[in-house]
Amino acid sequence: MIDLRGRHIFIAGGSRGIGAAAARFAAKAGANVSVNYLKHSEAADKVVAEIQALGARGRALQADITDEAAITAAIQKAVETLGPLSGLVVSAGVFEGAFLPDMTLEMWNRTITTNVTGTFLAVKAATPHLLAADTGGSIVIYTSTAGQRGSAEYSAYATSKGAQIMFMRSMAKELGPKGVRVNCIAPAWTETEMAAPSLDALGRENVAKDFILGRIGTPEDVAGATVFLLSDLAGFITGTTVTVDGGMDMRG
Repeated sequence: MIDLRGRHIFIAGGSRGIGAAAARFAAKAGANVSVNYLKHSEAADKVVAEIQALGARGRALQADITDEAAITAAIQKAVETLGPLSGLVVSAGVFEGAFLPDMTLEMWNRTITTNVTGTFLAVKAATPHLLAADTGGSIVIYTSTAGQRGSAEYSAYATSKGAQIMFMRSMAKELGPKGVRVNCIAPAWTETEMAAPSLDALGRENVAKDFILGRIGTPEDVAGATVFLLSDLAGFITGTTVTVDGGMDMRG
């Protein structure tokens, strides 16, 4: 049912975790995919190889999303290689926690800069290309349930994720009349390399008890919602946050 043939999707932070799963799912749906990465070139190349094995075209592009010139150039190179841009997924981010008296200004600034400013710069760089797309455009930003509920000892992260939601809603109002849809996906705990240390500390069995469905989320759970929002099946959905949390929020 989900058909992304003829589409080009740029995934900011697509070398690992949820971003990599979204890249694979988009390729399965027929899209060509640009995989942006910061440090993990081998991981990005592996994702591109998987994309190509699925019969789609892919390219790995290094860029720091907090560097406006770098992310703008990466998206331009992606368009030159894989054609007009149809969709943007913002997956790049950092996840750090500390009790407030122990939180440093450096940690706070790093989180806000990467998660909020980086999202702004990636969306800003992609928007001219999406506005020019014949198919219309779709932007998907990965926020978090922490941005909806707050999170003890992860206040910088929760604040950044809440800011992403407000930025998404603003962009949905701004870009919707021009044919570009903008939405967020809010996962709860998900089995990724970034979350692994915290899950180890908390204990996976303890965390799983908070999910009505009885398990921690996977990158593929989020990737499924992503390709839906990128597709024409979600053509009348914008300005919303899709929560992918296995029912965790219902636990209170």
